[in-house]
Amino acid sequence: MSSTDDKKKGNNPNQDQKEKKRKESILDLSKYLEKTIRVKFAGGREARGVLKGYDPLLNLVLDNTLEYLRDPDDPYKLTEDTRALGLVVCRGTSVVLICPMDGMESIPNPFTTQD
Repeated sequence: MSSTDDKKKGNNPNQDQKEKKRKESILDLSKYLEKTIRVKFAGGREARGVLKGYDPLLNLVLDNTLEYLRDPDDPYKLTEDTRALGLVVCRGTSVVLICPMDGMESIPNPFTTQD
């Protein structure tokens, strides 16, 4: 039996390894379940909520979600104003950044010049 016959029948060991790698998630978010996280999305939106669930595609389920509103004069600047959203499903393709809220603090940008 040739290797081409093995490929046709699906007996290729390299193919099995590729499928296993594909099923593994890049991020392990299990340690953040039931904890508050902050999520940044493509397009500039940001939200914070309690992580209730996720899948390998990074779709997230957040509860008690607050969306940070943007400054009307500068759409790239967030304000401290929030909007309560409740239970939300976030599509994984739009998630840019996930960070835990515990132990997080704002610091001044060390790369900007101080006037």
